[in-house]
Amino acid sequence: MVIVERLVPDGLWELFQRVVPPAPTRPQGGGRRRYGDREVLAAIIFVATSGCTWRQLPPVFGPSGPTAHRRFTEWSAARVWAKLHRLVLDELGSRGELDWSRCAIDSVNMRALKGDLTGPNPVDRGKKGSKIHLITERTGLPLSIGISGANLHDSQALKPLVRGIPPIRSRRGPRRRRPTKLHGDKGYDYDDLRRWLRKRGIRHRIARKGIESSTRLGRHRWTIERTMSWLAGCRRLHRRYERKAEHFLAFTALACTLICHRRLTK
Repeated sequence: MVIVERLVPDGLWELFQRVVPPAPTRPQGGGRRRYGDREVLAAIIFVATSGCTWRQLPPVFGPSGPTAHRRFTEWSAARVWAKLHRLVLDELGSRGELDWSRCAIDSVNMRALKGDLTGPNPVDRGKKGSKIHLITERTGLPLSIGISGANLHDSQALKPLVRGIPPIRSRRGPRRRRPTKLHGDKGYDYDDLRRWLRKRGIRHRIARKGIESSTRLGRHRWTIERTMSWLAGCRRLHRRYERKAEHFLAFTALACTLICHRRLTK
């Protein structure tokens, strides 16, 4: 099908086959035919990018919305989306497409209708919301992601995000997981974070409260703000509908995978 091949090109499908768990077998036989993984993956990507609900999934994909949702739940439990994101990063790293010289950290808030890891959003009149945290390399490709309630201070996410950068292949030499320099706004202006970064050999450029303007970091931090707009291309992330935090994180990882895979196809 043309729409399936457009949403899941051959390169992405080859990588996905390396991380998807094998289909369960039916010892007794019988039952309905299991839809192919490629068709189901295309349906999941359509839900992620269009923002439609599972029950609004067009029948052109083959699997129904509940069927695609069940497979999405199975793959999320198997951490397929995080593995796929890391695999795409490995491909980029082996080609020398990742620039570790200047990385940036930031977060973005969105409304949350329900679920865990939500909290009152201080910038949205205290309405319930969630937050996506991420670190990007110099050109804006996401390296590490995390989610939290909207009331979690950005500074508390720095250490888990830095630790969460996976060891990524390089064109030559060992795998790498530490940026040379990390840029951040005033939300990360704490001496203990600076000491923690220096201890790990990471230089920092963090705006100081009452001394510097965050706009001075704009010539380096605009890349992560552009990545936020790329994430907005995944309309499922405009507002959180998932009750389970791992499902919301799965959609975030899928969006980051699509962003990174576009660089592979250029």
